Amino acid sequence: MRLLLDAHTLIWAADNPAKIPVTLLGWLQDPSHDRLVSSATLWEMAIKSSLEKLPLSLPYRQWMEKAIADLGLVVLPITLDHVDQQTRLPWHHRDPFDRLLAAQALVEGIPLISADAIFDQYGVQRLWK
Repeated sequence: MRLLLDAHTLIWAADNPAKIPVTLLGWLQDPSHDRLVSSATLWEMAIKSSLEKLPLSLPYRQWMEKAIADLGLVVLPITLDHVDQQTRLPWHHRDPFDRLLAAQALVEGIPLISADAIFDQYGVQRLWK
């Protein structure tokens, strides 16, 4: 199974896995699953880190490289298909990073691991239980 991680899921999986439901944590640790992180999430976290709104246990680049390696993540690039899908989403919410994650999940046909129920309004298959 391919799984797309929201930013908070990535942070919790790397730094505080107890915040993730046990079943989902098992899926994240199962090497048979492809765990994806969007390049949009990397960008979002870099912006928040540089603004000092996202404290990380290591400097941003080190933290991200370690998280990607430790969790066995693959970076999902942003494609024209993803951006085009985002232009057609309803405006339930104005966060550009969340909108792009929703678009990527829809285009790729993959579930998003997120506690954020806003994704349900976009028809995204969201896993969080």
